[in-house]
Amino acid sequence: MNKKLAAALSGGAVLVLALSGCSDDEGNKVDDWAKTFCDQAKPQIQKRADAHQIIISTAADSKPAEIQAADSKAFQDIADADRALAKAVESAGAPPVENGEKVQQDAIKELNATAVAYEGLKKQVDALDPTNQQKFADGLQGVADGLTKIEKMDQNALSKLEEGELGQAMAKQPGCQKPTASASPKAGSTASGSPGTGTDASAKPSTKATPTKTEE
Repeated sequence: MNKKLAAALSGGAVLVLALSGCSDDEGNKVDDWAKTFCDQAKPQIQKRADAHQIIISTAADSKPAEIQAADSKAFQDIADADRALAKAVESAGAPPVENGEKVQQDAIKELNATAVAYEGLKKQVDALDPTNQQKFADGLQGVADGLTKIEKMDQNALSKLEEGELGQAMAKQPGCQKPTASASPKAGSTASGSPGTGTDASAKPSTKATPTKTEE
């Protein structure tokens, strides 16, 4: 039961900044925008990484009530981080690229929508009955199913920012690089196959684990 949720969450609870590789400097304005955004984004990217690590480590061999509490907090943390990332995009202003204002507004809209979706998962987890193991397991499968949709939203939220010279500029900024999760996995964790908990080009969700698996 718990392995199944860990597998699903390890694939879905990471914000993906699919940044392209570094290239020659395309202009100070683009670099300045990337620095402004990434400096503000760094603590939120770290917050998401920590929440993701808590989910996959707690979901290994913990009691249902512990899983419920950890997942609920983690989903809320991710939602809060997404809203803060949306504010960071807004604060940075329209990026100095073609259709920059639309790129900015789309990112803000999609990040806020993703935050709402994670809060929906939090409510779903909070409503589970940890005293009934079978119903709790069934409920976790529902949460895992929901993550498949949110995973796609996560990948799309900043996709336009990550294109072309703007994405290249972001890739060079320390604030948009893959963080190291602060939370340590609990003993007995089965999440050894989970992806990195960061947000750089290599931090795409794992395709090895899907929420449709019924690993018991």
